[in-house]
Amino acid sequence: MIPVVIPSYEPDERFPALLQALNTAGIGPVVVVDDGSGVEYQSFFEKAQELIKESGGVVLHHEVNRGKGRGLKTAFQYILENYPDAIGCVTADSDGQHTPGCIASCIKALEGSPDSLILGVRDFTGEDIPFKSRFGNNLTIKVCSYLCGVKVSDTQTGLRGIPAKFMKELLDVPGERFEFEMRMLIESKDKYPIVEVPIETVYDSKENHQTHFDPIKDSIRIYSIFGKMFAKFIVSSLSSCVLDLLLFWIFCRIFEPVIGNAWYAAVATALARVISAVYNYTINYKFVFKSDKSHASSLPKYALLAVIQLCLSAGLVTFFVWLFPLCPELAIKIPVDVILFLMSYYIQRRFVY
Repeated sequence: MIPVVIPSYEPDERFPALLQALNTAGIGPVVVVDDGSGVEYQSFFEKAQELIKESGGVVLHHEVNRGKGRGLKTAFQYILENYPDAIGCVTADSDGQHTPGCIASCIKALEGSPDSLILGVRDFTGEDIPFKSRFGNNLTIKVCSYLCGVKVSDTQTGLRGIPAKFMKELLDVPGERFEFEMRMLIESKDKYPIVEVPIETVYDSKENHQTHFDPIKDSIRIYSIFGKMFAKFIVSSLSSCVLDLLLFWIFCRIFEPVIGNAWYAAVATALARVISAVYNYTINYKFVFKSDKSHASSLPKYALLAVIQLCLSAGLVTFFVWLFPLCPELAIKIPVDVILFLMSYYIQRRFVY
């Protein structure tokens, strides 16, 4: 059994039309979540209950609007408690963008791959696709791939097949609104393979303005997820730099009276760099990338990357100082190290951790 989950907020006539079409196609049971739509929309949900009751479906209600993410979690909880034989569920939108045929395709894909996250992906290359949808999806694809290591063709699709085990895990994942679907993609990494199912791309330009996705607030919520992930890497790097400088100063005070000459600075530099590198590796391992790889696998890679990055920084800065002798050294070093920093994040996420 694979129930269909449809969260709905202030629906229109497309909603009962979709439920009727699902009935005709023999798809069900359907779990509808009324996300606090209000009394003026209750006729839609009363009609929905009539349409889905024969297949064992149900309409769940939120007293107030709590967001799509919370609506999905409410449905997940209900399915886990009331449909113990369900191998998962398929989520769909109530605005007619997901046809019964596309929903059926995702159900079939989940039946064939019950331990995978199924995504019904749209084709954004057509000229009839609204520019904001095409641009937004393409941008999010690139950011999600770079920062999270999750490569998909459609990050914003609401048509998804979710295994029961993953549904249970998602109940504890933060996110109450549209950002929850992005967190779902991130949480699937290295745990649930992603299977993409091509679906129809349905846009109604005249009614597209009725979407409840707030292009400002919800985009901020989604991109704040990426921002927080990269901010952890920045904090880890900056704190490592501060620790390196502090230890360098301490070791200079310790070894100057003992070693003398200028060698004490070399010793202080080496010791400070080794300790700060171990600190940086540990923070990145546990908190930034939350790696489950063995230290025997990740630590040598990290050490090699640190050496290569140091050599590249010194070599490139030296080369460009020679190439542009009138340019201030800092004006060369800063962009070189920023580029290497961005490359280091990708390499650490992709190969080290």
